[in-house]
Amino acid sequence: MNARLLPLRSVPELARRRRDPVSKQALAEAAPIVDAVRTGGEAALREYAERFGDVRPEGGAGAGAGAPLFYDRAALREALARLPAGDRARLERVAERIRGFAEAQYRALCPVAVSVPGGVAEHQIAPVERAGCYAPGGRYPLPSSVLMTAVTARVAGVRDVWVASPKPHALSLAAAAIAGADGVLAAGGAHAIAALAYGAGPIAPRDIIVGPGNRYVTAAKQLVAGAVAIDMLAGPSELTVFADDGADPGTVAADLLAQAEHDPDAVPVLVALDPRLPDRVETELTRQLGDLPSAAIARAALANGGAVLVASLDEGIAACDAIAPEHLQLELRDAAAVAPRLGHYGALFVGAGAAEVLGDYGAGPNHVLPTGGTARSTGGLSVYTFLRVRTWLRIDDRAAAVPLIEDAIWLGRAEGLEAHARAAERRLGTLSS
Repeated sequence: MNARLLPLRSVPELARRRRDPVSKQALAEAAPIVDAVRTGGEAALREYAERFGDVRPEGGAGAGAGAPLFYDRAALREALARLPAGDRARLERVAERIRGFAEAQYRALCPVAVSVPGGVAEHQIAPVERAGCYAPGGRYPLPSSVLMTAVTARVAGVRDVWVASPKPHALSLAAAAIAGADGVLAAGGAHAIAALAYGAGPIAPRDIIVGPGNRYVTAAKQLVAGAVAIDMLAGPSELTVFADDGADPGTVAADLLAQAEHDPDAVPVLVALDPRLPDRVETELTRQLGDLPSAAIARAALANGGAVLVASLDEGIAACDAIAPEHLQLELRDAAAVAPRLGHYGALFVGAGAAEVLGDYGAGPNHVLPTGGTARSTGGLSVYTFLRVRTWLRIDDRAAAVPLIEDAIWLGRAEGLEAHARAAERRLGTLSS
């Protein structure tokens, strides 16, 4: 009997099989590259870019021959100008949806001012100054990731935005132009992350690095996290489909395969209320894999995931929350009623019409999302990722501030920090002068 494409598994088994986003091997391989670019700058970056085939020396043969390592704004505009009008219109339309959602998020924030004894405490919202946006380009060009990251950074008000992507496709360069990026680094992997973190050539050190990538990109992000902020340590992409007996097996299979073709390490999961559904989806998977160009990748990914049978809606909700997937799709008769009961996911897709791939390709919300169960503690990339909430205090009336000052004196001495207490005490002394 042949093994199932989508094995029957339990939720605890899926949890045991979950991989850490950063392996010891990836860290060990990325560390010397990151250190070399940190100390060697552009020369080291170029050496690794040539070694890994991102670019080749002038006069070299093959992919990347004569291609620049850095694309400035003028080069990005040229790439956009060369794009067929229909392709440009679609990229601009997707960018506008991403921009509109990010702008709505930004408008949800506001300054805060709270009266305190003798003055006011406030917070102000300010963007970071420099952002680095990573967009994978190895297996497939991903102009969608360029738009998701760079457009969102610009809406947040980031002044200086660079994109890194290995061997960038014309669509990715055009997307960077549409997003308003300042430039593109035509390199990937650990050396690209190090260049963004520490600076190289025209790239000044970034304040934050965001975007999805392979295990070496993720390892490098962990290594540079002390020097620069990062969005998250994202592992393999994940989709959990929660479905009942009303779900169409062909649609469920198509959604699982769309996730599976990302990467051999991707994790597609079906949580099924109907005990017959896994077999019906299995039949559809076999049929649809027959003419899928990415079938080999998808088959490998399907083996990482599984089908989980649940006996009730409550059990299914508990299973989905325990998995806490990157993407959670509800193919249920009453999906809208179930949605508010779910607590842990990177992004939720309510109803069979809200396909996860629509989220991937620019419905509005961001597709850079937490994986590996970290949706329990963090959300996806958003305009907030690029913003800092900064607080400040102003005391205008020291006499009115006496209760505040006296509390600070008491706390300083209660904690054994006498210098703190004395510094606060001096503010009492100036009241009589």
